[in-house]
Amino acid sequence: MRYHSLLPISALLSISVFSLLIHLNIMPSGITILEELKIAFAGYLYALILIIILAESIVYVGFYFPGQFFAVLLVVLAKPQWQDIVYLTLCMVVAATLGSGINYCLGHRLAKSNNAKKSLQKDGAQQEDYEETDEFSIKYLLIAMIHINSLAFYMFKQGEQNRPLKVVWFAGLLNLPYYLLLIFATSFLSEEVLQLAENTVFLITAISIWLLISGYLDYKKYRANM
Repeated sequence: MRYHSLLPISALLSISVFSLLIHLNIMPSGITILEELKIAFAGYLYALILIIILAESIVYVGFYFPGQFFAVLLVVLAKPQWQDIVYLTLCMVVAATLGSGINYCLGHRLAKSNNAKKSLQKDGAQQEDYEETDEFSIKYLLIAMIHINSLAFYMFKQGEQNRPLKVVWFAGLLNLPYYLLLIFATSFLSEEVLQLAENTVFLITAISIWLLISGYLDYKKYRANM
């Protein structure tokens, strides 16, 4: 029996460990590393944007790097022209899509590994083909795209459930208007409003809500199997 609550629990543990290590000065904060990357990649804005968006889009790693917020600020501070905004948006979409692909493959690999172990535990049982399951839900994809970290876990789950790979490319298409709006929002809204999305308390609250919903689903599944 698989539990829906395992992923949010692991997410809470991950963000808690990162926060503790940073608080104890055992490791530098994500912002500190991003500032160093900014200096190292001076004059290579596109490469820097791609790296930091890719880093935040990978499952668990994204809790450490507030890359999306940092990247958009870099874009705005650079005072880009219209064509630059288009190129930078495409760069962000490519990075986010690569991250989604990595998360999907990680989930897919984990599921195959678990299935292989289960097949070995069955005496004389033949290993079943690992076939694709049902189509992905656009509704849940749109909900997951509220934040890049939630999208990372969504893609991981899609790979684990062996959903069609096209969910990765579809999310990439949806990211085009998303990042365009994000750049314009950063230009017109205050820094404090957008920084809310990268706030640790906000992330923990969102994951806690996810955990409560998952726990309820696990309870319903448990009752149904009794």
